[in-house]
Amino acid sequence: MTRIAVAACFLLIPVLSRAQAPVPPTETPAIVVVGEAVVQAVPDRAWITVGAESRASSAREAQRRNTDLMTPVLEKLRSAGLPPDAIRTIGYDVQYEWDFVNNRRVGRGYVARNTVELRIDNVERVGEFLEIAAGSGATSLGGVRFDLKDRSQVQRNALRLAVEDARAKAQAVAAAAGRTIDRITRIEEQPTSGGPQPMFRTAMAEAGSAPPISTGQIEVSAVVRLTAAVR
Repeated sequence: MTRIAVAACFLLIPVLSRAQAPVPPTETPAIVVVGEAVVQAVPDRAWITVGAESRASSAREAQRRNTDLMTPVLEKLRSAGLPPDAIRTIGYDVQYEWDFVNNRRVGRGYVARNTVELRIDNVERVGEFLEIAAGSGATSLGGVRFDLKDRSQVQRNALRLAVEDARAKAQAVAAAAGRTIDRITRIEEQPTSGGPQPMFRTAMAEAGSAPPISTGQIEVSAVVRLTAAVR
């Protein structure tokens, strides 16, 4: 009985070894590269913020004074050609203010603030609209920023160039390794550091009564990750 058991154990060992032997991998060689592109465009749209601030001993009076300040500003902007849909209120608040005198809190009264954002579809008129707002009673101006009306078209162009950059890199890597590109198996758009970035030029608007504004250029970037099978 002892010899039979030992013989059976030796007979089973080869069978188990063959069943557990690893299968050689058959993966297709691939190259993974990152393509990048930056497209510059002259902005054709701008936003500016215009605000009015007023103070009074009562909240109602502070609001009334604020309305008296802001109404002629908006009327002058509309009469200058700014459409109603280009004016958007982005902030309105009424608060009671305090001062500290001799370690005591002393009330200063109520302050009302109204801030609107203006969309300027003709960037050459940005300085003109700022001048109109300032001359009509606005107490704060600023927040000038530029952008593109059709940003998606510029973004698509940047993506196309990024893919071309990735293909060129993949071909260079394959050639250096003595191989050639068989096919593109995957392309993924990667997040970039941010949205369109202004790239300011030194050229300014002609001197005049309106403040000089430099539009500069907008940079739109794109990054893609490309995977290519090689042979």
